[in-house]
Amino acid sequence: YSIRGFQVMLDRDLAELYGVGTKILNKAVKRNSARFPPDFCLTLNSQEIQNLRSQIVISSWGGRRYQYLVFTEQGVAMLSAVLKSETTIKISIKIMKYCCTLVKHYVY
Repeated sequence: YSIRGFQVMLDRDLAELYGVGTKILNKAVKRNSARFPPDFCLTLNSQEIQNLRSQIVISSWGGRRYQYLVFTEQGVAMLSAVLKSETTIKISIKIMKYCCTLVKHYVY
């Protein structure tokens, strides 16, 4: 999805990808807020939530008890470093290997 000029992923989609609950993911972000500057993680405002509801299935009945968060590519990478699950460890290792490969490619 595109929000405020960023390509982003929803917190609930990332929670499913990483094998953790959305609430756990959001708590981890809150505990590690210094690792998530505004260009890594965005809190959706009411208009942005309404726009997403028109694009995808987000229940308007009952609502969430906490704010919707979305993550840029950098935020997705940072999540893999702060969440503690087997899946996030594997993703974090892949990201590190990829970054090292890029550095070698551009340096040499």
